Amino acid sequence: METIYHTLLPIYDANSRILILGTFPSPKSRAQGFYYGHPQNRFWHVLSTVLQEPLPASIEEKRAMLLRRGIALWDVLASCKITGAADSSIRDPVANDFTPIFAAADIRAVFTTGRVAAKFYTRLCGSGCICLPSPSPANCAMPFSALAEAYRAILPYLLQPLP
Repeated sequence: METIYHTLLPIYDANSRILILGTFPSPKSRAQGFYYGHPQNRFWHVLSTVLQEPLPASIEEKRAMLLRRGIALWDVLASCKITGAADSSIRDPVANDFTPIFAAADIRAVFTTGRVAAKFYTRLCGSGCICLPSPSPANCAMPFSALAEAYRAILPYLLQPLP
C-alpha cells in the first residue's frame, strides 16, 4: 500500500460554529474534488434534511450551505495508507492540523461521521468529539430516519447566539 495524501481543502470561515470530520476522502470524493462524493453516501441528504435546506446539487451549493449554516467540514487524516474507501484498512495515519480552523472560528463542538474518524481524532489529536453514525453506503442498515435523528445533535450548537 502506498501513502495517499489528502488533497481537499477544509471548508470553514469565521462564522463556523461546529466542525464535522470524516476520516479520509474516498476515491470517488478525491476524483470529484469534494467531500462525500459517492452517489450512495447519505451525508448531503441527511444534512439538508436536518437543516431544512434544499438538497444541494453542485459543489458550490454544498459549500454555500455549510458556510451559511456555520458548519466547518474536513477530515481527520492528512495522509494514510488505505485500500479503496475501507476505513478498516487504514495504516500509518497522520492527522491534519486543525489549528487554523480553531484560530479563525469559535468552534463549539467537533463531530465525526463515524467511529473510525472518532477513534483517530481522539488518538491523534488528543481531544474529544461527538461521534455521529457514518452516512456511508457501508452503513446502509441504519434507516435514513434514524440517521437524520442522530444528526440533529448538531442543531443546538448552531442555534446558540453569538457572544
